[in-house]
Amino acid sequence: MRIDAVSIFPEYLEALDISLIGKARRDGLIDLRVHDLRGFAHDRHRTVDDTPYGGGAGMVMKAQPWSEALTHVLDSADEATGAAPVLIVPGPGGERFSQAMAKELAQAPWLAFACGRYEGIDERVYEWAGDRMEVRVVSLGDYVLNGGEVAVLAMVEAIGRLLPGVVGNAESLVEESHEGGLLEYPIYTKPSSWTDAAGVERSVPEVLLGGNHGAIAQWRYEQRLARTAARRPDLLTAAATTRELSGLEHSVAGRGDAAELAVLQKACWIEMVTPEQHWWGAPAEDAATVADTLEQWSTHLFRSEGRLVGSVRVRRDPQEPTTWQIGRLMIAPDLQGRGLGRALLAHAEALAPTDVTTLWLNTGADQPRLLKMYKKAGYRVAGPGEGPGTVDLTRRLRR
Repeated sequence: MRIDAVSIFPEYLEALDISLIGKARRDGLIDLRVHDLRGFAHDRHRTVDDTPYGGGAGMVMKAQPWSEALTHVLDSADEATGAAPVLIVPGPGGERFSQAMAKELAQAPWLAFACGRYEGIDERVYEWAGDRMEVRVVSLGDYVLNGGEVAVLAMVEAIGRLLPGVVGNAESLVEESHEGGLLEYPIYTKPSSWTDAAGVERSVPEVLLGGNHGAIAQWRYEQRLARTAARRPDLLTAAATTRELSGLEHSVAGRGDAAELAVLQKACWIEMVTPEQHWWGAPAEDAATVADTLEQWSTHLFRSEGRLVGSVRVRRDPQEPTTWQIGRLMIAPDLQGRGLGRALLAHAEALAPTDVTTLWLNTGADQPRLLKMYKKAGYRVAGPGEGPGTVDLTRRLRR
Protein backbone atom coordinates (compact mmCIF):
# COMPACT_ATOMS: atom_id res chain seq x y z
CA MET A 1 0.00 0.00 0.00
CA ARG A 2 1.09 3.55 -0.71
CA ILE A 3 0.21 6.25 1.81
CA ASP A 4 0.76 10.00 1.40
CA ALA A 5 0.29 12.44 4.28
CA VAL A 6 0.31 16.23 4.02
CA SER A 7 0.91 18.25 7.19
CA ILE A 8 2.46 21.48 8.46
CA PHE A 9 4.14 19.33 11.12
CA PRO A 10 5.70 16.46 9.15
CA GLU A 11 7.90 15.56 12.14
CA TYR A 12 4.70 14.68 14.02
CA LEU A 13 4.39 11.60 11.83
CA GLU A 14 7.88 10.29 12.54
CA ALA A 15 6.30 7.87 15.03
CA LEU A 16 5.31 5.82 11.98
CA ASP A 17 9.00 4.88 11.63
CA ILE A 18 8.88 2.67 14.76
CA SER A 19 7.23 -0.58 15.81
CA LEU A 20 5.39 -2.78 13.30
CA ILE A 21 4.45 0.05 10.92
CA GLY A 22 8.08 1.18 10.78
CA LYS A 23 9.19 -2.38 10.05
CA ALA A 24 6.52 -2.68 7.35
CA ARG A 25 7.94 0.46 5.73
CA ARG A 26 11.46 -0.93 5.81
CA ASP A 27 10.22 -4.25 4.40
CA GLY A 28 8.49 -2.48 1.53
CA LEU A 29 4.96 -3.43 2.59
CA ILE A 30 3.98 0.22 3.12
CA ASP A 31 5.27 3.10 1.01
CA LEU A 32 4.68 6.11 3.28
CA ARG A 33 5.49 9.58 1.95
CA VAL A 34 5.10 12.67 4.16
CA HIS A 35 4.80 16.13 2.58
CA ASP A 36 5.24 19.53 4.26
CA LEU A 37 2.31 21.76 3.32
CA ARG A 38 4.42 24.88 3.84
CA GLY A 39 6.60 23.77 0.94
CA PHE A 40 3.68 24.73 -1.34
CA ALA A 41 3.26 28.27 0.03
CA HIS A 42 5.20 30.88 -1.94
CA ASP A 43 5.45 33.95 0.27
CA ARG A 44 8.44 34.71 2.49
CA HIS A 45 6.67 33.47 5.63
CA ARG A 46 5.32 30.31 3.95
CA THR A 47 1.79 31.27 5.02
CA VAL A 48 -0.86 28.54 4.90
CA ASP A 49 -3.74 30.22 6.80
CA ASP A 50 -5.79 33.42 6.91
CA THR A 51 -8.79 34.93 8.71
CA PRO A 52 -12.27 33.50 8.00
CA TYR A 53 -14.81 35.32 5.85
CA GLY A 54 -17.82 36.33 7.92
CA GLY A 55 -15.72 36.81 11.04
CA GLY A 56 -15.16 34.48 13.92
CA ALA A 57 -12.33 33.15 16.01
CA GLY A 58 -9.33 31.28 14.65
CA MET A 59 -7.75 30.93 11.25
CA VAL A 60 -8.62 28.90 8.16
CA MET A 61 -6.15 26.95 6.01
CA LYS A 62 -5.85 28.47 2.54
CA ALA A 63 -6.96 26.70 -0.64
CA GLN A 64 -3.87 27.41 -2.78
CA PRO A 65 -1.23 25.49 -0.75
CA TRP A 66 -3.58 22.54 -0.40
CA SER A 67 -4.42 22.37 -4.09
CA GLU A 68 -0.74 22.46 -5.01
CA ALA A 69 0.23 19.86 -2.42
CA LEU A 70 -2.50 17.45 -3.50
CA THR A 71 -1.69 18.06 -7.17
CA HIS A 72 1.90 17.11 -6.38
CA VAL A 73 0.63 13.87 -4.82
CA LEU A 74 -1.63 13.15 -7.81
CA ASP A 75 1.18 13.78 -10.28
CA SER A 76 3.19 10.97 -8.71
CA ALA A 77 0.61 8.28 -9.56
CA ASP A 78 1.91 5.03 -11.01
CA GLU A 79 0.52 1.81 -12.45
CA ALA A 80 0.55 0.02 -9.11
CA THR A 81 -1.52 2.61 -7.29
CA GLY A 82 -3.87 3.74 -10.04
CA ALA A 83 -4.77 7.27 -11.06
CA ALA A 84 -5.74 8.71 -7.69
CA PRO A 85 -5.78 7.87 -3.98
CA VAL A 86 -8.67 7.89 -1.56
CA LEU A 87 -8.24 11.21 0.24
CA ILE A 88 -9.02 11.05 3.96
CA VAL A 89 -9.43 14.30 5.85
CA PRO A 90 -9.55 13.78 9.64
CA GLY A 91 -12.17 15.98 11.30
CA PRO A 92 -14.79 15.85 14.07
CA GLY A 93 -17.54 16.45 11.52
CA GLY A 94 -16.85 13.27 9.57
CA GLU A 95 -18.04 9.67 9.56
CA ARG A 96 -16.90 7.63 12.55
CA PHE A 97 -13.72 5.61 12.08
CA SER A 98 -14.23 1.94 12.96
CA GLN A 99 -12.63 -1.47 12.55
CA ALA A 100 -14.98 -2.10 9.63
CA MET A 101 -13.76 1.08 7.92
CA ALA A 102 -10.15 0.10 8.60
CA LYS A 103 -10.78 -3.21 6.82
CA GLU A 104 -12.41 -1.42 3.92
CA LEU A 105 -9.57 1.08 3.51
CA ALA A 106 -6.96 -1.68 3.83
CA GLN A 107 -8.19 -2.93 0.43
CA ALA A 108 -7.23 0.34 -1.30
CA PRO A 109 -3.84 0.44 -3.05
CA TRP A 110 -3.35 4.15 -2.29
CA LEU A 111 -4.48 6.42 0.53
CA ALA A 112 -3.74 10.09 1.11
CA PHE A 113 -4.30 12.00 4.36
CA ALA A 114 -4.79 15.75 4.65
CA CYS A 115 -3.94 16.94 8.17
CA GLY A 116 -5.98 20.05 8.84
CA ARG A 117 -5.16 22.58 11.57
CA TYR A 118 -6.66 25.72 13.09
CA GLU A 119 -10.39 25.97 12.30
CA GLY A 120 -10.02 23.65 9.32
CA ILE A 121 -9.45 23.76 5.57
CA ASP A 122 -11.16 26.13 3.14
CA GLU A 123 -14.31 24.31 1.97
CA ARG A 124 -13.41 24.88 -1.67
CA VAL A 125 -10.53 22.43 -1.31
CA TYR A 126 -13.03 19.62 -0.66
CA GLU A 127 -14.96 20.62 -3.80
CA TRP A 128 -11.79 20.84 -5.92
CA ALA A 129 -10.39 17.56 -4.61
CA GLY A 130 -13.74 15.79 -5.04
CA ASP A 131 -13.49 16.33 -8.80
CA ARG A 132 -10.19 14.44 -8.85
CA MET A 133 -10.43 11.69 -6.24
CA GLU A 134 -12.69 10.13 -3.64
CA VAL A 135 -12.78 12.35 -0.54
CA ARG A 136 -13.84 11.10 2.89
CA VAL A 137 -13.98 13.18 6.07
CA VAL A 138 -13.35 10.79 8.96
CA SER A 139 -13.63 11.32 12.72
CA LEU A 140 -11.80 9.36 15.41
CA GLY A 141 -14.58 10.17 17.87
CA ASP A 142 -16.84 12.84 19.29
CA TYR A 143 -14.14 15.23 20.45
CA VAL A 144 -11.87 17.91 18.95
CA LEU A 145 -8.10 17.65 18.48
CA ASN A 146 -5.62 20.43 17.65
CA GLY A 147 -4.96 18.90 14.25
CA GLY A 148 -5.30 15.83 12.07
CA GLU A 149 -1.89 14.32 12.78
CA VAL A 150 -2.96 12.33 15.85
CA ALA A 151 -5.87 10.88 13.89
CA VAL A 152 -3.56 9.97 10.99
CA LEU A 153 -1.21 8.12 13.35
CA ALA A 154 -4.16 6.11 14.70
CA MET A 155 -5.75 5.39 11.33
CA VAL A 156 -2.52 4.43 9.57
CA GLU A 157 -1.72 1.97 12.37
CA ALA A 158 -5.25 0.50 12.38
CA ILE A 159 -5.26 0.14 8.59
CA GLY A 160 -1.61 -0.84 8.13
CA ARG A 161 -1.68 -3.70 10.62
CA LEU A 162 -4.39 -5.38 8.51
CA LEU A 163 -2.11 -5.58 5.46
CA PRO A 164 -0.70 -9.06 4.77
CA GLY A 165 2.67 -9.55 6.44
CA VAL A 166 2.55 -6.54 8.77
CA VAL A 167 1.43 -8.48 11.86
CA GLY A 168 3.52 -11.62 12.31
CA ASN A 169 0.77 -13.83 13.76
CA ALA A 170 -2.25 -13.24 11.54
CA GLU A 171 -4.46 -15.24 13.93
CA SER A 172 -4.15 -12.44 16.49
CA LEU A 173 -6.19 -10.22 14.16
CA VAL A 174 -9.16 -12.57 14.46
CA GLU A 175 -9.56 -12.57 18.24
CA GLU A 176 -9.03 -8.90 19.12
CA SER A 177 -11.46 -6.17 20.11
CA HIS A 178 -14.18 -5.21 17.60
CA GLU A 179 -13.76 -8.35 15.51
CA GLY A 180 -17.29 -9.70 15.09
CA GLY A 181 -18.59 -6.54 16.77
CA LEU A 182 -17.43 -7.51 20.28
CA LEU A 183 -14.69 -6.40 22.64
CA GLU A 184 -11.81 -8.77 23.41
CA TYR A 185 -11.97 -11.30 26.23
CA PRO A 186 -9.75 -11.03 29.37
CA ILE A 187 -6.20 -12.31 28.89
CA TYR A 188 -3.71 -13.78 31.38
CA THR A 189 -0.13 -15.06 31.49
CA LYS A 190 2.14 -16.86 33.97
CA PRO A 191 2.10 -17.37 36.91
CA SER A 192 -1.33 -18.93 37.29
CA SER A 193 -1.60 -17.56 40.83
CA TRP A 194 -0.37 -14.06 41.74
CA THR A 195 -0.44 -12.26 45.07
CA ASP A 196 -0.84 -8.51 44.72
CA ALA A 197 0.71 -5.80 46.91
CA ALA A 198 -2.26 -5.94 49.29
CA GLY A 199 -1.71 -9.65 49.88
CA VAL A 200 -4.74 -10.76 47.86
CA GLU A 201 -4.21 -13.92 45.84
CA ARG A 202 -5.55 -13.65 42.30
CA SER A 203 -5.79 -16.74 40.11
CA VAL A 204 -6.25 -17.36 36.41
CA PRO A 205 -9.75 -18.75 35.66
CA GLU A 206 -9.68 -22.52 35.97
CA VAL A 207 -11.11 -23.11 32.50
CA LEU A 208 -7.95 -21.66 30.89
CA LEU A 209 -5.74 -24.18 32.67
CA GLY A 210 -7.55 -27.38 31.73
CA GLY A 211 -6.60 -27.72 28.07
CA ASN A 212 -10.21 -28.13 26.89
CA HIS A 213 -10.10 -25.89 23.83
CA GLY A 214 -13.84 -26.10 23.23
CA ALA A 215 -14.56 -24.97 26.78
CA ILE A 216 -11.94 -22.22 26.46
CA ALA A 217 -13.50 -20.94 23.23
CA GLN A 218 -16.95 -20.89 24.80
CA TRP A 219 -15.65 -19.10 27.92
CA ARG A 220 -13.86 -16.50 25.83
CA TYR A 221 -16.95 -15.79 23.76
CA GLU A 222 -19.10 -15.44 26.88
CA GLN A 223 -16.52 -13.06 28.32
CA ARG A 224 -16.55 -10.98 25.13
CA LEU A 225 -20.32 -10.69 25.36
CA ALA A 226 -20.25 -9.78 29.06
CA ARG A 227 -17.50 -7.20 28.60
CA THR A 228 -19.24 -5.64 25.61
CA ALA A 229 -22.52 -5.48 27.53
CA ALA A 230 -20.80 -3.71 30.43
CA ARG A 231 -18.59 -1.31 28.46
CA ARG A 232 -20.15 -0.86 25.01
CA PRO A 233 -23.79 -2.00 25.03
CA ASP A 234 -24.31 -0.06 21.79
CA LEU A 235 -22.32 -2.78 19.97
CA LEU A 236 -24.47 -5.69 21.07
CA THR A 237 -27.26 -5.58 18.49
CA ALA A 238 -24.87 -6.01 15.60
CA ALA A 239 -22.77 -8.53 17.49
CA ALA A 240 -25.73 -10.70 18.42
CA THR A 241 -26.97 -10.64 14.84
CA THR A 242 -23.60 -11.56 13.36
CA ARG A 243 -23.07 -14.82 15.20
CA GLU A 244 -25.58 -16.98 17.10
CA LEU A 245 -28.66 -15.19 15.80
CA SER A 246 -27.40 -14.88 12.23
CA GLY A 247 -29.53 -16.84 9.82
CA LEU A 248 -32.57 -16.73 12.10
CA GLU A 249 -35.68 -14.86 11.02
CA HIS A 250 -36.51 -12.08 13.51
CA SER A 251 -39.97 -10.60 14.08
CA VAL A 252 -42.07 -8.96 16.79
CA ALA A 253 -44.92 -11.18 18.01
CA GLY A 254 -48.58 -10.50 17.34
CA ARG A 255 -51.64 -12.24 18.78
CA GLY A 256 -51.46 -14.81 16.00
CA ASP A 257 -48.16 -16.07 17.45
CA ALA A 258 -49.60 -16.71 20.93
CA ALA A 259 -50.32 -20.42 20.53
CA GLU A 260 -46.83 -21.14 19.22
CA LEU A 261 -45.30 -19.10 22.05
CA ALA A 262 -47.29 -21.07 24.63
CA VAL A 263 -45.98 -24.35 23.21
CA LEU A 264 -42.36 -23.06 23.25
CA GLN A 265 -42.83 -21.97 26.86
CA LYS A 266 -43.96 -25.42 27.94
CA ALA A 267 -41.17 -27.12 25.99
CA CYS A 268 -38.51 -24.87 27.55
CA TRP A 269 -39.73 -25.04 31.14
CA ILE A 270 -41.14 -28.56 31.39
CA GLU A 271 -38.55 -29.49 34.03
CA MET A 272 -39.65 -26.50 36.11
CA VAL A 273 -43.35 -27.40 36.12
CA THR A 274 -44.92 -28.73 39.31
CA PRO A 275 -47.55 -31.51 39.21
CA GLU A 276 -50.13 -28.73 39.50
CA GLN A 277 -48.81 -27.25 36.24
CA HIS A 278 -47.39 -24.14 37.87
CA TRP A 279 -44.13 -22.35 37.14
CA TRP A 280 -42.62 -21.16 40.40
CA GLY A 281 -46.09 -20.81 41.90
CA ALA A 282 -47.56 -19.01 38.87
CA PRO A 283 -50.22 -20.67 36.67
CA ALA A 284 -48.99 -22.07 33.39
CA GLU A 285 -49.88 -19.68 30.58
CA ASP A 286 -52.21 -20.87 27.84
CA ALA A 287 -52.43 -19.25 24.41
CA ALA A 288 -55.09 -16.74 25.52
CA THR A 289 -52.97 -15.61 28.48
CA VAL A 290 -49.88 -15.30 26.30
CA ALA A 291 -51.89 -13.23 23.79
CA ASP A 292 -52.90 -10.84 26.56
CA THR A 293 -49.29 -10.35 27.67
CA LEU A 294 -48.38 -9.23 24.16
CA GLU A 295 -50.32 -6.04 24.88
CA GLN A 296 -47.99 -5.14 27.76
CA TRP A 297 -44.66 -6.42 26.37
CA SER A 298 -42.75 -6.24 23.10
CA THR A 299 -42.02 -9.90 22.38
CA HIS A 300 -39.25 -10.75 19.92
CA LEU A 301 -39.31 -14.04 18.02
CA PHE A 302 -36.54 -15.92 16.24
CA ARG A 303 -37.33 -18.69 13.76
CA SER A 304 -35.26 -21.24 11.88
CA GLU A 305 -36.84 -22.44 8.64
CA GLY A 306 -40.22 -21.36 9.98
CA ARG A 307 -39.87 -23.06 13.36
CA LEU A 308 -39.98 -20.85 16.47
CA VAL A 309 -36.70 -21.54 18.30
CA GLY A 310 -36.28 -18.51 20.56
CA SER A 311 -38.13 -15.64 22.15
CA VAL A 312 -37.63 -12.82 24.64
CA ARG A 313 -39.88 -9.96 25.72
CA VAL A 314 -38.97 -6.45 26.86
CA ARG A 315 -40.60 -3.29 28.15
CA ARG A 316 -40.09 -0.25 30.35
CA ASP A 317 -40.96 -0.85 33.98
CA PRO A 318 -44.46 0.69 34.32
CA GLN A 319 -43.52 2.09 37.75
CA GLU A 320 -39.88 3.00 37.02
CA PRO A 321 -39.40 4.13 33.39
CA THR A 322 -35.59 4.15 33.61
CA THR A 323 -35.63 0.38 34.26
CA TRP A 324 -35.72 -1.99 31.25
CA GLN A 325 -37.48 -5.26 32.03
CA ILE A 326 -36.48 -8.48 30.26
CA GLY A 327 -38.69 -11.54 30.54
CA ARG A 328 -39.56 -14.99 29.19
CA LEU A 329 -36.16 -15.63 27.60
CA MET A 330 -36.65 -18.98 25.88
CA ILE A 331 -34.55 -21.20 23.61
CA ALA A 332 -35.88 -24.49 22.21
CA PRO A 333 -34.46 -27.35 24.36
CA ASP A 334 -32.60 -29.04 21.50
CA LEU A 335 -30.71 -25.79 20.75
CA GLN A 336 -29.75 -24.91 24.30
CA GLY A 337 -26.10 -24.83 25.33
CA ARG A 338 -24.91 -23.21 22.09
CA GLY A 339 -24.77 -19.58 23.22
CA LEU A 340 -28.18 -18.65 21.81
CA GLY A 341 -29.52 -17.71 25.24
CA ARG A 342 -26.72 -15.26 25.89
CA ALA A 343 -27.08 -13.80 22.40
CA LEU A 344 -30.82 -13.42 22.93
CA LEU A 345 -30.15 -11.64 26.22
CA ALA A 346 -27.71 -9.32 24.45
CA HIS A 347 -30.37 -8.57 21.85
CA ALA A 348 -32.89 -7.69 24.56
CA GLU A 349 -30.34 -5.48 26.35
CA ALA A 350 -29.46 -3.64 23.17
CA LEU A 351 -33.13 -2.69 22.67
CA ALA A 352 -33.07 -0.58 25.85
CA PRO A 353 -33.65 3.14 25.15
CA THR A 354 -30.74 5.49 25.84
CA ASP A 355 -32.30 6.93 29.01
CA VAL A 356 -32.52 3.50 30.68
CA THR A 357 -30.13 3.12 33.63
CA THR A 358 -31.04 -0.35 34.95
CA LEU A 359 -31.71 -3.74 33.37
CA TRP A 360 -34.04 -6.11 35.26
CA LEU A 361 -35.04 -9.72 34.90
CA ASN A 362 -36.57 -12.46 37.04
CA THR A 363 -35.77 -16.18 37.26
CA GLY A 364 -36.17 -19.19 39.52
CA ALA A 365 -34.06 -19.16 42.66
CA ASP A 366 -33.41 -22.90 42.17
CA GLN A 367 -32.16 -22.63 38.57
CA PRO A 368 -28.34 -22.67 38.83
CA ARG A 369 -27.77 -22.81 35.05
CA LEU A 370 -29.82 -19.68 34.43
CA LEU A 371 -28.40 -17.87 37.46
CA LYS A 372 -24.89 -18.62 36.26
CA MET A 373 -25.61 -17.24 32.79
CA TYR A 374 -27.13 -14.05 34.15
CA LYS A 375 -24.32 -13.50 36.64
CA LYS A 376 -21.75 -13.94 33.87
CA ALA A 377 -23.63 -11.25 31.98
CA GLY A 378 -23.17 -8.86 34.90
CA TYR A 379 -26.49 -9.29 36.72
CA ARG A 380 -26.68 -9.50 40.51
CA VAL A 381 -29.51 -10.74 42.72
CA ALA A 382 -31.52 -7.74 43.93
CA GLY A 383 -33.92 -9.65 46.15
CA PRO A 384 -36.81 -12.11 46.08
CA GLY A 385 -39.23 -11.83 43.18
CA GLU A 386 -42.98 -11.43 43.38
CA GLY A 387 -43.60 -15.06 42.47
CA PRO A 388 -42.80 -17.81 45.00
CA GLY A 389 -39.33 -19.29 44.50
CA THR A 390 -38.11 -16.51 42.20
CA VAL A 391 -35.44 -13.82 42.46
CA ASP A 392 -35.04 -10.46 40.75
CA LEU A 393 -31.70 -9.66 39.13
CA THR A 394 -30.51 -6.25 37.98
CA ARG A 395 -27.58 -4.71 36.17
CA ARG A 396 -26.67 -1.03 36.06
CA LEU A 397 -25.92 0.43 32.64
CA ARG A 398 -22.90 2.65 32.00
CA ARG A 399 -23.92 5.29 29.49
